[in-house]
Amino acid sequence: MRKPTHSFRGAAPGVVAAAAIVAVAGTGPALAHAPQAQAQAQAQAQAQAQAQAVVPQRTPGHLVPRELPPHPSSDWYASDVTKGLPETPPFCVEKTFPSAGATHRTFWTEYDTGATQIVVRTGTVEAARKLAAAAEKKIQNCAADWESQYPEGTASWRDYGPLTAEDGAHVYGVHTSYPDSEPGIHLFGVGRDGRTVTVVTWGEMGGYDQAPLADFKRTVTTAVVKLYHP
Repeated sequence: MRKPTHSFRGAAPGVVAAAAIVAVAGTGPALAHAPQAQAQAQAQAQAQAQAQAVVPQRTPGHLVPRELPPHPSSDWYASDVTKGLPETPPFCVEKTFPSAGATHRTFWTEYDTGATQIVVRTGTVEAARKLAAAAEKKIQNCAADWESQYPEGTASWRDYGPLTAEDGAHVYGVHTSYPDSEPGIHLFGVGRDGRTVTVVTWGEMGGYDQAPLADFKRTVTTAVVKLYHP
């Protein structure tokens, strides 16, 4: 019987794949004998036009390290926001999210505590509702599925209820234990704003009593609120 090997650490930093598109407003030729003040004014006007012409990226906002539950002994570190899904999918939600329309960011500490955020922008609000429901169902079934895969171990889950954030969010916890291995505690938050869905996962070695539930709920609420990007 092989032992479970899910890791709490985040992946190595990724590289942002998209860059902002800049459209530069054209200007007529400068007069050969224009006064210096006029030339400076023209340069300033051109710079202002360039700044106003920058098209913002249409990527939903992601969490930053300071918005995660504080770790008692370490700072949080983060990868870049990266297109697609993480190379190592988060525990419980493997094979749940499509890579199309997805972005992610992984977080880690100097210890075994890690976190991941996945954001998926779907084509319609209904598609987003279905994706969020599928993610919640996968988390609800995770403990039973894990015990089926590792019958020598034990697992349980808790429903920590809904959060008031945009079009809704929900928080869960999953605990796993295997003989001769450290137990693991995981927190999950699934939320939606319009046609965009996010899942935030947090995990470390330990039990329910060690889970920073209140801080994690604030993290999930922040994550859902940041999904809106005009």
